[in-house]
Amino acid sequence: MQYRRLGQTEVMVSEIGLGAEWLERMDVEGCRAIINACEKEGINILDCWMSEPNVRTAIGECIRDTREKWYIQGHIGSTWQNGQYVRTREIPKVKAAFEDLLARLGTDYIDLGMIHYVDSEKEWEEIIKGPFMEYVHELKEKGVIKHIGLSSHNPKVAKMAVLSGEIEMMLFSVNPAFDLMPPTENIDDYFTEQYDMALAGMDPERAALYSLCEQCDVGITVMKGFAGGRLFQEKTSPFGVALTPVQCIHYALTRPGVASVMAGFSEVKHVAEAVAYETASDEEKDYASILASAPRHAYSKKCMYCNHCKPCPAGIDIAMVNKLYDLATMQDTVPSSVMEHYRALEKNASDCIACGGCETRCPFGVEIVEKMGKTKELFREDNFQTAY
Repeated sequence: MQYRRLGQTEVMVSEIGLGAEWLERMDVEGCRAIINACEKEGINILDCWMSEPNVRTAIGECIRDTREKWYIQGHIGSTWQNGQYVRTREIPKVKAAFEDLLARLGTDYIDLGMIHYVDSEKEWEEIIKGPFMEYVHELKEKGVIKHIGLSSHNPKVAKMAVLSGEIEMMLFSVNPAFDLMPPTENIDDYFTEQYDMALAGMDPERAALYSLCEQCDVGITVMKGFAGGRLFQEKTSPFGVALTPVQCIHYALTRPGVASVMAGFSEVKHVAEAVAYETASDEEKDYASILASAPRHAYSKKCMYCNHCKPCPAGIDIAMVNKLYDLATMQDTVPSSVMEHYRALEKNASDCIACGGCETRCPFGVEIVEKMGKTKELFREDNFQTAY
C-alpha cells in the first residue's frame, strides 16, 4: 500500500480508503470481515458519514483494538431522527449526533471532522458565519477533532470553502462521468491522442477546484469514485464502455490534490479488487485510451445510492428501491432474487406520496418521484418474471 500526504493536515493516508456506507446493511461479523481485510491490506482511513446507530456501533466494535491505526472521517451535521438520516444545522441535534458518533465508535476524538454535505453556496455562507462553525472551532480547540474538513459535490461551494481558509481537506465526488464537460458531437473535443491524465476536457469549475486545492494544500479524499458501480458495466456506463475499479481509482488519484479514494466494499473480494491498484501495470491503469475511443453517452440524473435524499416522510429506503430498480432493468426479466429483496422492504415505491422533498435534497438531480412510479409499475405482481 502506498500512502499520500493529505494536504496541510500532514496525515499520511492510504491511497485506497474505506467508504463505510455499505457496512450499514451488514451485521457485526460482516463489518468485521471487511474491516479486517482492509487492515490486512494497509488501508488506514475510514469515512463514516452514516448516522444510523447500529452501523456506528458495529464499526466501533470492529476497530476497538486497532483504533490508533485508523484515520476516521467523522461527519458533523449527519443526524438520526425518527429512524431516518437527516442532514441538519440545528446545533442541539448536531451536538447530540456527534457525541453519539464518538460514543459508538468508542473514541474520544475524530481525526478529520467533516462539515457534512454542503452543496449550496448560500448554505455555506450561513455555516461559516453562524453557530455551526463556532461549534466546529470549539471541537478543534478541544482536540475532539484534529482537523477540519468538508464534504461536498458542488465545485463552486468547495472552492468557496478552500478560499475561506477554514478547511484543511475535503471529501469530494470525483470520477470521469462527473468531471467531463457536457455532451458534444465531436469526441475529439474532450479526448486527444495526447490525453494523459491532464485536465483537458474537464469541466472548468472542477479543473479550477482541483488546481486550487493543490495550490492551497487542501487535500482531497474521494467519494463516488465508481459512480455507484455504473462505470463497471458497458450497459450502465455513460461512456458506453466499462471501466475497472483499478482504472477508476487511477483516474481519481491522478487529479491534483487527491490523496485517497474512499471505496465502498460490500464483499471481502471487493477489497482485493481495489487494492489490486497498488500492483497494477500501466496498461491495467489506463483509462484514457478506453474513454478516448468510447461512444459518447451523456451522464445525467442517475442515482448514486448516496442516501442524501433522506428523510422520506413515508419511510422509504429510496436508495435501495432505486438500486433494485436498476438491477432489475439491467436484465430482460425481473429476476426472482431481486423481486424477493423488493418484497422484503418494509416500505417500497407503492408507499411514495410524491411530495418531492427527496428531489430537493438529491445532489445529482434524480427525478425520484417519476422513478418511484416506474418502479411501482415494474414490480407489479403480474410483471413478476415477465419482460418489462
